Amino acid sequence: MGTQGDDARRIPEIDPENNMSTLTIELPESIARQLQECAAREGVTVEQLLSSAAAEKLSALMTVEHLRKRARHARREDFLAFLNASPDVSPIAGDEI
Repeated sequence: MGTQGDDARRIPEIDPENNMSTLTIELPESIARQLQECAAREGVTVEQLLSSAAAEKLSALMTVEHLRKRARHARREDFLAFLNASPDVSPIAGDEI
C-alpha cells in the first residue's frame, strides 16, 4: 500500500489564526472541472463552494440522525392522543388532497 492511505487517515492541519482546517482530497478531473465552473458561475472560490456543500450535507445527515433518535423515544399512544385531540375541520383552500 502506498502513502495515499496514510494521507487519508491523517488528521487535518488546523490554522489556529482562523480556525480552519486544510484537507487534501483527490477527485476525478471531470468533477474538479465542474466544481471550478460552478464556483465561477456562483462568484465564489472552489473552497467556498465545497465548504458550503459539506456543511449542507452534514446538516442533512445530522438532522436525519436527530429525527431517528427522537423517533426511538416516540410512543404510539402519544401520537394517537395528539391525532384524537386535533379538530376535525376541512383543510384550508389549496391544502386539499
